[in-house]
Amino acid sequence: MKTIPFASFEGMHTPLRQEMLDAFARMYDKGWFIQGQECQAFEEEFAAYCGTRYAVGVASGLDALTLALKALGVGEGDEVIIPGNTFIATALAVTYAGARVALADPDPVTGNMWGKGLEEALTDRTKAIIPVHLYGQAAQMDEVMAFAQKHDLLVVEDCAQAHGATFRGQKVGTFGQAGCFSFYPGKNLGALGDAGAVITNDPALAEKVRQLGNYGSDRKYHHLYPGMNSRLDEIQAGFLRIKLRHLDDYNAERDRLARRYLAGIQNPKITLPQVGPDRNHIWHIFSIRCDTRDQLHDYLEERGILTVSHYPIAIADQPAYAAQNLPRLPVSSRIAATELSLPMYVGMTEEEVDTVIRALNQY
Repeated sequence: MKTIPFASFEGMHTPLRQEMLDAFARMYDKGWFIQGQECQAFEEEFAAYCGTRYAVGVASGLDALTLALKALGVGEGDEVIIPGNTFIATALAVTYAGARVALADPDPVTGNMWGKGLEEALTDRTKAIIPVHLYGQAAQMDEVMAFAQKHDLLVVEDCAQAHGATFRGQKVGTFGQAGCFSFYPGKNLGALGDAGAVITNDPALAEKVRQLGNYGSDRKYHHLYPGMNSRLDEIQAGFLRIKLRHLDDYNAERDRLARRYLAGIQNPKITLPQVGPDRNHIWHIFSIRCDTRDQLHDYLEERGILTVSHYPIAIADQPAYAAQNLPRLPVSSRIAATELSLPMYVGMTEEEVDTVIRALNQY
């Protein structure tokens, strides 16, 4: 029996193999591996792709969020509202900045942040909001930004799953003070290791993020802040430059596959994802919901179809946050108990898609 993986890099990496090897050889021979021309070029190209003035390469998506919050002055005594159903990195960034996590329940249809959840999470200590563009679809950014402006709050967007996603034609990451990206290998734009970036239109913010990620330094051996070591290395920047040129094609292929799933899966036991109005979806994850999620996972695995749950433990139920007694939110808990992500990758064959659809319809 042939196995259909949850994800595969072959469809992206095989056509780029020689170009990637040539890039590595060029960087290897140059002998400059940190804070060089490749990183600078990628920052300029990624900022242009997103539609911002600046991008600052960092070591990971978690670091991007942490550095952006710190650079904006978020810290002890502050609360930051995040979705209750996000990956733990969103919460950890708030903790690493010295602030306290506050949870907002998402829109039950899209699973993304919306105005209602924010209203319920607001306190007099709220300093910032982190909308997460979950699975590759933009959050309800008109409501998020209106709420932030009404209450004078900072907005740091978590774009780790949404490279190229838009809301009303505007790229995610460009609505708030900063947008934060992960280039973990499995992302639509993935490095060959850990990497991340912060985008912004604020030159002072960009410079402070860069300094905080370089030991708090503005020049060699002169340290303005107690910073950290979080820099995008030359090799990963060089690889990302190559893959960035293909990102829109990758996203278009994922959209084509998603449309096949949406048209073909017809089972009342399965709730398909819905795309909200005025936005696109770059389908980093094709997320379905099923009341018998664990049984469905096992059923598909028995047939050689590999799936993943994003994320089976809500933030409020994570042992790492037990001491904070965070509220258990109904929609977040429901998504955690029922979400299942189907195989989705560039290079997925028609036969593989048909096999997944057929198995789901027979469940």
